[in-house]
Amino acid sequence: MRFSSSVTSVLAVFCHAAIAAGAKLLSGGTIIAFDQDAEQLRVIRGGSILIEGDRITDVSDVASPLDTPAGVEFVDCTDKIITPGFVDTHRHGWQTVFKTMGSNTTLADYALRFSALVAAPLFTPDDLYISQLAGIYEAVAAGVTTIVDHAHHTWTPEHAAAGLRASVDSGARVFFGYTFQNASAEFGVPEQIGQWKELAASLKSNLTQLCIAYDEWTSNPTGGNTQAVMDLIKRPLFVGQHPPQDLHRAGILNTSTPIVISHASHLDARGAGLLRATNQHVSITAESEMHYGHLHPTSHLILDQAPLGVDTHMTFSSDILTQARLWLQSARYRVYQNTLDRWQIPAQNPFSVNQAFLLATRNGGLAVGRKDLGVIAPGAMADLVVWEGRSPAMLGWMDPVAAVILHASVGDIAHVLINGAFRKRDGRLVNDLYYDEVQDRFLASARRIQKVLKGMPLPPQEGNFLTGSPFGYVMQVDAQRGEGTGYGPNFA
Repeated sequence: MRFSSSVTSVLAVFCHAAIAAGAKLLSGGTIIAFDQDAEQLRVIRGGSILIEGDRITDVSDVASPLDTPAGVEFVDCTDKIITPGFVDTHRHGWQTVFKTMGSNTTLADYALRFSALVAAPLFTPDDLYISQLAGIYEAVAAGVTTIVDHAHHTWTPEHAAAGLRASVDSGARVFFGYTFQNASAEFGVPEQIGQWKELAASLKSNLTQLCIAYDEWTSNPTGGNTQAVMDLIKRPLFVGQHPPQDLHRAGILNTSTPIVISHASHLDARGAGLLRATNQHVSITAESEMHYGHLHPTSHLILDQAPLGVDTHMTFSSDILTQARLWLQSARYRVYQNTLDRWQIPAQNPFSVNQAFLLATRNGGLAVGRKDLGVIAPGAMADLVVWEGRSPAMLGWMDPVAAVILHASVGDIAHVLINGAFRKRDGRLVNDLYYDEVQDRFLASARRIQKVLKGMPLPPQEGNFLTGSPFGYVMQVDAQRGEGTGYGPNFA
């Protein structure tokens, strides 16, 4: 084996580093760069990107600059489009083993079947490790180079450490949001804070960063656990699901700590104003919010403080490209509807592909406090995606931004670089770990866990949900004539 399955050795493997990256010149491609002065996208045709170590050191409008350093590796990008890597600001990587089991779930189904509240007994630490690792590989293959992982699998010290170790081993850029929650009497928030401090002191990775997640600002605003978490939030990033007003009352919104709030589904004008005033961000998870019924009625009004996320990738599309495309058309639909409701014909398109592209890239970097992520510019991190411009879907493109946002698929990705190192090359993952072995281990865990879940009937959804809200009738639509056709059989 190329890696250990033992979670007891987690601290020893924190010294894992990204693959050493030599100098590279991505030559001859069309580059979707970012002009830091004008704060606009800049398209360079037939240009080049020089990577030295983990950073972009030059972006040129010629394919082979005269001052290219000796010994540089030339990567021919003729007829290809080069973009920054996508930034996913909301993901639960540990849930990968549930793949396809939640295709028709409601929010209540999710809470009672797949959430951290009920999933803990199903996972050994090894299951958790391989599920997290396989999920991150899936994201990287789809051009996601940075992930904000809301890691609410902190049920035991071993489970928490296993998820962090998988993130380090993946070679992706991961902001690991260790979730403080009362998982058990033996491992509650005080014990988790103790482990967090130990992990933070031991973590040696230039890609994985240990962060904080906490969700009790509304339900427990003045409790001892909340105060203890507040004392800790002088760290790189905080993620959680709650109104900005609650964080503002707690005194942590207007700080230098980047904060990424999960979902803008219930955002109001006051919350939006607070986000702008404090320069904090809210992650829009377009497909999740449609799937589970959160919806996003006002999210299009706060896009200047919003990146994109995936959320429960085991349930639907796991890539940010799809989220950008869905959100682009969803936002257009909502704004157009306002005009049409006044019996008028829209005079212009309300939301451009350029803006959707920025949501998927630069806005994600800004959300985590990193202007060097999600952009192609000198000094930025060398996190890049190279698209095959001669694929059937892309052939004939003129606008490279539109080609990616509206026509490409993740199957058109030729290369992915993170920190200057290839993580996908010529359409295949490049990793420190044997991917075939990862697949085999993952499938063994997934099949066992899926079998247990399949045998667990869901509680009837009657009365009230966990929040106290009553369950309500939902009309079901049918694509077939006749009685009893409905959804059809469940093939899980």
